[in-house]
Amino acid sequence: MPSSSGPLSVSPATPREWALVRSWAAAEGWNPGRADIPAFFAQDPRGFFLGRIDGEPVSAVSVVTYDDSYAFLGFYLVRPELRGLGHGLTTWRTALSHAGGRTVGLDGVPEQQDNYRRSGFATAHRTARYVGEAAPPERPASGLVAAGSVDPAALAAYDADCHHADRPRFLSAWLTTPGHRALVRVVDGRMTGYGVVRPAEAEARIGPLFADTPADAGALLDGLAAAARDFGADRIAVDVPEANPAAALLARQRGLEPTFETARMYTGPVRPIARQRVFGVTTLELG
Repeated sequence: MPSSSGPLSVSPATPREWALVRSWAAAEGWNPGRADIPAFFAQDPRGFFLGRIDGEPVSAVSVVTYDDSYAFLGFYLVRPELRGLGHGLTTWRTALSHAGGRTVGLDGVPEQQDNYRRSGFATAHRTARYVGEAAPPERPASGLVAAGSVDPAALAAYDADCHHADRPRFLSAWLTTPGHRALVRVVDGRMTGYGVVRPAEAEARIGPLFADTPADAGALLDGLAAAARDFGADRIAVDVPEANPAAALLARQRGLEPTFETARMYTGPVRPIARQRVFGVTTLELG
């Protein structure tokens, strides 16, 4: 165990080192995906920071850049026995400089939101994690195809309407990560939504869930829940933004219940998105 009085050094982490941070997130009950790390690092391999004392990791923050205007902060963690000593704040400040002049977003747990406000973040809306055993539909969802069978450019364009920055590097990795199942809904030859489900520590995680209408989102949610059962997960979790009231209604209709809340917060203006299409955010770590 490192000395709590030793000097803290902060520097970028490797994917192998970040596996430890993933275990910290699991211990906090965040239910991280089992294979998230390669896709996360594909977007910004220099955006993951560790604070170390005598070479031993004690704190972490990620600040992942998407373009010249937008970045997203996550994984703000300090080892429990070393909290309250300033290591988290030092790591935070170092990591945040990676964003430069970009607007930074985050999904903040309630106990940290006042600290985030003091750092210049303002609340946009709340997000609730809905969890439960999604009952199989009376009939199989229609119009669902594997994401690999549609035009990647069209899928990326649909995603860009629902996210504050284009993210082709992340998306390419997220859709093809082993274990992830990505589905697209096609109606009359037109894409009307897509979603991804992946194995996690507890419930299978669904995200993103983007769709034109509640009917499209419901079909995708049913298909993704079925895919989760295929890899042995009876329960699912989806992070639902209150900015789209139809999303919470759909989750409840499928038998899911809210567990904990976060607040989506930003340091400045962000590119507008089609909020009515966002039925589930991609991740709380990368937005």
